[in-house]
Amino acid sequence: MELEGRGAGGVAGGPTTGPGRSPGESALLDGWLQRGVGRGAGGGEAGACRPPVRQEPEPNPDYEALPAGATVTTHMVAGAVAGILEHCVMYPVDCVKTRMQSLQPDPAARYRNVLEALWRIVRTEGLWRPMRGLNITATGAGPAHALYFACYEKLKKTLSDVIHPGGNSHIANGAAGCVATLLHDAAMNPAEVVKQRMQMYNSPYHRVTDCVRAVWQNEGAGAFYRSYTTQLTMNVPFQAIHFMTYEFLQEHFNPHRQYDPSSHVISGACAGAVAAALTTPLDVCKTLLNTQESLALNSNISGHITGMASAFRTVYQVGGVTAYFRGVQARVIYQIPSTAIAWSVYEFFKYLITKHQEERRAGK
Repeated sequence: MELEGRGAGGVAGGPTTGPGRSPGESALLDGWLQRGVGRGAGGGEAGACRPPVRQEPEPNPDYEALPAGATVTTHMVAGAVAGILEHCVMYPVDCVKTRMQSLQPDPAARYRNVLEALWRIVRTEGLWRPMRGLNITATGAGPAHALYFACYEKLKKTLSDVIHPGGNSHIANGAAGCVATLLHDAAMNPAEVVKQRMQMYNSPYHRVTDCVRAVWQNEGAGAFYRSYTTQLTMNVPFQAIHFMTYEFLQEHFNPHRQYDPSSHVISGACAGAVAAALTTPLDVCKTLLNTQESLALNSNISGHITGMASAFRTVYQVGGVTAYFRGVQARVIYQIPSTAIAWSVYEFFKYLITKHQEERRAGK
């Protein structure tokens, strides 16, 4: 093509056909000129004289499809960070929830709402009292949530491919959440037992090691898993509702599954609130099994509350039907920001790690 012989006028508006050009070449050049491709910064002929190099826009990394070979590691790292931050940030409210679920609390530990409870705990027991037991919780939350999210993501994709190939299956989401809960609670249950005993009013334990030693010596190793079946009975429906609600809301707020912090926060908060409210009776029974509350034990002839049926019976004997919903306000208030933090932090770190991996792959 006789590109060198064209002047600025030909570029600006002159004919695009000329001697030595075939119709195909003229059509190609017309397309370049109409799109402004090949011109220099000032629109001069220097840019027009060089055949343009078409650069396809780089596609954004597929957020939901992580690089092969790194998926499990990415999910575990993001999940561990999310779990630790979630529990640490919301720990004071969790302390209040544990106390408000007490069946027969000490008169000094009767609270009207979460804010009043926090104020009274800090004023009468010290500034750091609501944080007692945080270290054991953070220690357990890391591995528990790493297993939790890694298992969920893997099973969700596997089951969705079977149930609804190429799409999202709510059944797969719920089933994956249930199985992931088995691993999460197996890792987290001992930490929950120690944490809740340290959170109770007038707890005799000031250090985690003191609590662990006392439980081991007085009740045996089985005490750390006494509430495991009830924990599963509570958490399996909780997580099924939680994950199904989250994925359902994501389909509406974030149908293309891009990294969208606002949609992750809203979906996580709503999912946590719904699941928390519906499973509060089971959480009350779990707290009773973990703490073995002395005043409640006086109404139980067996001495120790050892199973879900026994816990349900004791709760009813002590407080009636309304006792099953003790602490529901604190539980919902805890879960709304808790699940919002967990999902937003998890999706953020998942996005960062995925993007970093994609950039490394593109640079090779």
